[in-house]
Amino acid sequence: MDTILIIDDNSAVRDALSLLLNVNGFQTDVAATPTAGVKRLAQGDIALVIQDMNFSRDQTDGSEGKQLFYAIRQDFPDLPVILLTAWAELETAVELVKAGAADYLGKPWDDAKLLATVNNLLELAELSGQQRQQQRELSERRQHTAQKYNVAGLIYQAEVMQRLVETALQVARADVPILITGPNGAGKEKIAELIQQNSAVKTGPFIRVNAGALPADLMEAELFGAESGAYTGLNKTRIGRFEAADGGTLFLDEIGNLSLSGQMKLLRVLQTGEFERLGSSQTRHCQVRLISATNTDLPQAIRAGAFREDLFYRLNVIELQLPALHQRREDILPLARHFLAGRELSLEAVRALESYDWPGNVRELQNILTRASLLAPSNIIGVADLGLPAAPQLAPRPAFEPDAEQIQTTLANTSSVAEAARQLGLSRQALYRRMDKYGINHS
Repeated sequence: MDTILIIDDNSAVRDALSLLLNVNGFQTDVAATPTAGVKRLAQGDIALVIQDMNFSRDQTDGSEGKQLFYAIRQDFPDLPVILLTAWAELETAVELVKAGAADYLGKPWDDAKLLATVNNLLELAELSGQQRQQQRELSERRQHTAQKYNVAGLIYQAEVMQRLVETALQVARADVPILITGPNGAGKEKIAELIQQNSAVKTGPFIRVNAGALPADLMEAELFGAESGAYTGLNKTRIGRFEAADGGTLFLDEIGNLSLSGQMKLLRVLQTGEFERLGSSQTRHCQVRLISATNTDLPQAIRAGAFREDLFYRLNVIELQLPALHQRREDILPLARHFLAGRELSLEAVRALESYDWPGNVRELQNILTRASLLAPSNIIGVADLGLPAAPQLAPRPAFEPDAEQIQTTLANTSSVAEAARQLGLSRQALYRRMDKYGINHS
């Protein structure tokens, strides 16, 4: 069990706090001086510190407590510290809370409030420790992936992307069609490139075709080729993309836009590896790994009669769902720094990028930062340089003052004060102060 360290020169205070905490199931240790306290911290196993603000008889301004707090902060930046303060040192205590102290309690303290504070701080510290451990594990997984595989320059930090990459790499060498779904601009082609680079046909051609950019009357000729004279203006044989991709990979983007006639021919290629060029009766053969992508709701298109159900099931042997950028916000800054190529972002610009919804996803982010890099007058990219649409999320956040009913409802629907504070957009200390203000108790 982790220990709560009490640092106070008054033995009566140390004994009273130790008794209170021990009776309520906490393990404690004590130190009478800042030096002894720092020495005990160095031994480890301390989960929380309760410290006094004065340790010498002639000191009443809290300067000793301030010095002790910053000494703890330097070596243990994540360790929660509760300050015990008299009214004379209140201003200093408030300053230290702003500097990162977890909370302050006046003397004499309220036992119930102190216990509630300790419980919630330890709960949050455990959660933070778990989150840090998860981040370390995720970082190790990313490093292992990058060392073992060719990630095709893919930039990401989000857990959801790591899972997607791991799945894509797992199926990359299987000789089955893969369907990548997700919104426009999210990076479906990049995932296709990652699959191709780690496939059994990685040394073969990698042919890309955007079905959404092709006129319907030219789509079949683009995919399957056409003989000279097959349509007006074609004076020589045209090699189709399937033929060009023989022995390699064909990435067919926006497959939901393929005509029904083209869908039928595509189904035949997938089933038999056979096709004919337009204007020819000669059957040709190819061995192609097909990766397709779409932002279309294909099941809905099937119900509307716009997409063949049998083709859908041939394409959808493996489906990889690529999330929108706003669903993986951890990726925004790494991608932004990559696109800026050495330029810096102001703090306000960082906040704007992280709060914007990115309807155009990674493509929109790249376009905005490319423009900002060209037009910004200095090396620091500011909010104005981004040219994001004026929206509430770009304005300074107003002070948030939830009322008593909102606080009570949030507390009733969450498992802890820490979680309620997160949902209300407040610090734990701020929530406690509002609970005191409104007379709200939470067991």
